[in-house]
Amino acid sequence: QVQVVESGGGLVQDGGSLRLTCQASGSGFVFNAMSWYRQAPGEQRELVAHIVTGGPTLGDTSYSDSVKGRFTISSENAGNTAYLQMNSLKPEDTGVYYCNARARRTYQWESYEYWGQGTQVTVSS
Repeated sequence: QVQVVESGGGLVQDGGSLRLTCQASGSGFVFNAMSWYRQAPGEQRELVAHIVTGGPTLGDTSYSDSVKGRFTISSENAGNTAYLQMNSLKPEDTGVYYCNARARRTYQWESYEYWGQGTQVTVSS
């Protein structure tokens, strides 16, 4: 089975920075993509950043318009570790940040998504 663990959240002032880490693990699994989502109180979960960690588009990244130019997603360790560097943070970035790992067993083509428990990010004004 795959386990996904996020870390690095906390309280920061408006304009500050934080770095989130996502560690995914699972014997016999290959990780194809890692994503960061966030959910503000009373809001739906939204995609923040995505990185391809396997296949022909390895390294491709995408961001929501609200974080483009301020957040950077990266990965290492054969794609099972992902980071989200968040700069110029704003109060509206407050929320629980979740890591999503897309993985498949080495002998299968079908991939599944696995979620972490989330880490709280609070930006004070």
